[in-house]
Amino acid sequence: MKALKIIISILVTLIILSALSFYFILLAPNTKEKTILLIPTEANYQQVIDSLEAGDLLIRISSFKFAAKLLSYDKEIKSGRYSIDSNLNNKEILKLLIRGKQEPIRFQFQNIRLKEEFAGLVGRTFETDSSSFSSLLSDSTVARNYGFTIEDFYTMFIPNTYEIYWNTKAENLLERFHKEYQSFWNPSRLAKADSLGFTKAEVSILASIVQGEAMHRDEMPAIAGLYINRLNQKMPLQADPTVIFAQQDFSIRRVLHKHLEIESPYNTYKFKGLPPGPINMPSIAAIDAVLNHQKHAYIYMCAKDDFSGYHLFAETWSEHLKNARRFQQALDLRNIK
Repeated sequence: MKALKIIISILVTLIILSALSFYFILLAPNTKEKTILLIPTEANYQQVIDSLEAGDLLIRISSFKFAAKLLSYDKEIKSGRYSIDSNLNNKEILKLLIRGKQEPIRFQFQNIRLKEEFAGLVGRTFETDSSSFSSLLSDSTVARNYGFTIEDFYTMFIPNTYEIYWNTKAENLLERFHKEYQSFWNPSRLAKADSLGFTKAEVSILASIVQGEAMHRDEMPAIAGLYINRLNQKMPLQADPTVIFAQQDFSIRRVLHKHLEIESPYNTYKFKGLPPGPINMPSIAAIDAVLNHQKHAYIYMCAKDDFSGYHLFAETWSEHLKNARRFQQALDLRNIK
């Protein structure tokens, strides 16, 4: 009987120890605070462990390693961006990682002037590097496959908020943006573009000029109407933002006669019609301002001399000259060259 009691005591102790071990290995809280864990494509198990240790994410790294081996996590690593909440146990952490339950990034962009800037933003946000994405934007074959030229390819990107996984490849990012582009150009917008005699790309190119001119959203339809009047009358657009884009000097505050001499298809003082591509990534508001432009007879505009960001519009050259002189005098008074 004494021996039996000893055996039972040992068994109970072993059961308690096993239960405690099971608890600490799988069920005890093991994360310090909510954080993001990034697992690169083709990362191995040791790299995941290194990331956890470097980020000081876990309370007990040893118990996580044991649980990972127990649940065979070390056999197949799924890359991605994982949101790890505070007070998660090893079982909950590994459930996320084994199933590959990533948290998508809410990717929002607007007011981006150049392709290179956009590629840089993509590179800072996603796993893919900026050079890979930039190469795709500069590839004429890729552009053609999506129905664009290399010059107007940038009009495919509609500023909005996108939910995209961090480890999405550059090529798949393009697919995602193209899907949004197709959704954006619904039958209503397509019909309005057709009534203007514009392609989708031409609408966006003109919208980029409108956005370059407008400091206030509520003035965009009037500016769009002015440029459409000029196009219909076969007049050059004479849009200062296109000249600045042609110069690639965005520090220019006052467009002078010397700037107008540049030989570039983006110089709308020298070349009639729309430039071959956008001068920025136009917002949805700017695109819709073109499609729903204000109908009026204005063909001239000049910034107001109160520097409010609004414009004075004119139907005649003489009226425009008066407005222009007032603005030039205001520039001179402020020594803006």
